[in-house]
Amino acid sequence: MQNVFMSIRRQKTTFFLDMKESVQVLELKKVIQGIIKLSPDSFSLFEGEKLLEEKLSLADNGLTQHSAKAQNPAQLKLVYRDGDVLEQVQITDYSAPPELPDVMKSHEGNEVAAQQ
Repeated sequence: MQNVFMSIRRQKTTFFLDMKESVQVLELKKVIQGIIKLSPDSFSLFEGEKLLEEKLSLADNGLTQHSAKAQNPAQLKLVYRDGDVLEQVQITDYSAPPELPDVMKSHEGNEVAAQQ
């Protein structure tokens, strides 16, 4: 079995994990428990709109080495729950970098004209 790479996000928080395809989702949730200090029954994991089933392996939930590579990890949503009620999914987009100052922009067009 190969590793599955995951980006797990909630609000402004993102963390990256990798685990074997054969690992049950419950084991993944126990690892996350160590990070967020909440019990596995206090949150759920979603891939897109699909709830990951705890008793199934990552592969059985559709997370395989082919769909979750290091250079393109699976995007999982971490959603807290209060009893049977799930919070609304909130993921803050990453900020865009500021525009480069003119002195740092490529002046290839000017260099070509100067060489002619």
